[in-house]
Amino acid sequence: MTYRSVEAILEQQDADIGAAEAHGIATGMLCVEIRADAENWLRELIDDEQQLIDEDKALLHGIFEKTRVLLENQNEDFAFDLLMPEDDDPLDEQVEALRCWCQGFLFGVGYAQTGSDWPGDTAEVMRDMIELTKIDTDVGDEDDENALVELREYVRAAVFTVRDQFAELGQSQPH
Repeated sequence: MTYRSVEAILEQQDADIGAAEAHGIATGMLCVEIRADAENWLRELIDDEQQLIDEDKALLHGIFEKTRVLLENQNEDFAFDLLMPEDDDPLDEQVEALRCWCQGFLFGVGYAQTGSDWPGDTAEVMRDMIELTKIDTDVGDEDDENALVELREYVRAAVFTVRDQFAELGQSQPH
């Protein structure tokens, strides 16, 4: 998954959001409903997805599906990761991407789960995500870099907490 490729597609389509936020939305939607439809996600990202060339649409679909697979098949490798700028990109850009990713995640979960009944620890995770959308992007020293790594790891783990809570909820509800 390349952050820059998705960023370029979204810019070309005059989307209101960037790659990190788009991935956050996809992840949130998939945490609530692992069978979420990529087409619904695309409609949220791009006003007129008909204008997407096949290659770009395939790339976006691929990212959505890869995210689904990584969320479904969590293994010891903890392969799921946030779609973010590279580690050698400016730190303020990485922090801004994390902020946008969390914003997207909140939207994605809210898109798929409209009720206010959050299962288990989900409410606490959602409060943390809201706080992360307020993160200060004026950063630059090594402490900030270390904090970003820790926050990113927390968010990765939090995603699975939310996914597991909704999976349990889905299993306990009558079908």
